[in-house]
Amino acid sequence: MGSPLSDLGLTASVLAAPMAGGAGTPALVTAAARAGGLGFLAAGYKTPEALAGQIAAVRAEGVPFGVNVFAPNPVPVDAEAYRRYARAIQSEAEPYGLDLTAGEPVEDDDHWKDKIDLLLADPVPVVSFTFGVPEPAVIAALRAAGSLVAQTVTSAEEARLAEEAGAGLLIVQCSAAGAHSGTLTPERLPPEIPLTELIARVRQVTDLPMVAAGGLATPDDVAGTLRAGAVAAMVGTVLLRTDESGATAAHREALTDPARDRTVVTRAFTGRPARGLRNRFTDRYSDGAPSGYPAVHHLTSPLRKAAAAANDQEVLHLWAGTGHRHATAEPAAQVLTRLASKL
Repeated sequence: MGSPLSDLGLTASVLAAPMAGGAGTPALVTAAARAGGLGFLAAGYKTPEALAGQIAAVRAEGVPFGVNVFAPNPVPVDAEAYRRYARAIQSEAEPYGLDLTAGEPVEDDDHWKDKIDLLLADPVPVVSFTFGVPEPAVIAALRAAGSLVAQTVTSAEEARLAEEAGAGLLIVQCSAAGAHSGTLTPERLPPEIPLTELIARVRQVTDLPMVAAGGLATPDDVAGTLRAGAVAAMVGTVLLRTDESGATAAHREALTDPARDRTVVTRAFTGRPARGLRNRFTDRYSDGAPSGYPAVHHLTSPLRKAAAAANDQEVLHLWAGTGHRHATAEPAAQVLTRLASKL
């Protein structure tokens, strides 16, 4: 593959993206590796203990894998805007017996230090970061421990910052990607630049190898990104309905609903730009949602969990990229092998 990924013994150029919140599972990561590629465990929203358990589960399978970590890049929420938004969405919470207006904003770092300590004490083949670029000392320590360090970037400027910090691989993500954008400036919605054009812009400022991500769902999509200069393609949404996915039943069903033919980028669920299927919640609250992560994420989390349990697709975050129509119910290895068929 002509990249640091070659040292991991990969035989396919299609990788499985990390999907925080439950959709990504050790079984999905293992399936990606057995198809010749690489999968990423999502450290986001997990305790360090839960992450350690998943690392142990994948390591026991004897396959290469990566771990993706949310790097701190807090967007403190305005307290009054937070309270105003909590009152606005309370009507959605009442059917579930929830009161979203009583609490104060929660601003945490998702156990950042403890997760880095874990990855230094128990190194994994690849560590990737999103949301922020870690301090160079953190990246240097992980590299010294034997991990390849990858950084999600959404622009040429971010790619420069990642290279300066010491990253060895770039995950170049365009706005077509499902779920959260990796943008370092979440107060602004990411521009809608085609992935191949974004790859070209990044190549103008750095020679680091690139993995292409965002909206990739067909063999032609994948082949096009490699022709544009990427060393591999990363897919996520197209794996949400696979046998190994941990996506909820409501999420899986929504992906097949012919009425849900549009995705939107919204801050309504987490206070940070993320792409998902349009529903009542995005229609009602996207315009009024404040910028503020992780406070808005914590505010809506109980509501989203209740909606998932009740199969309420109108209140649930239905993360999906622009290629969501290609998500199929079959083993992940079949999906990944098909996507690599034109390479």
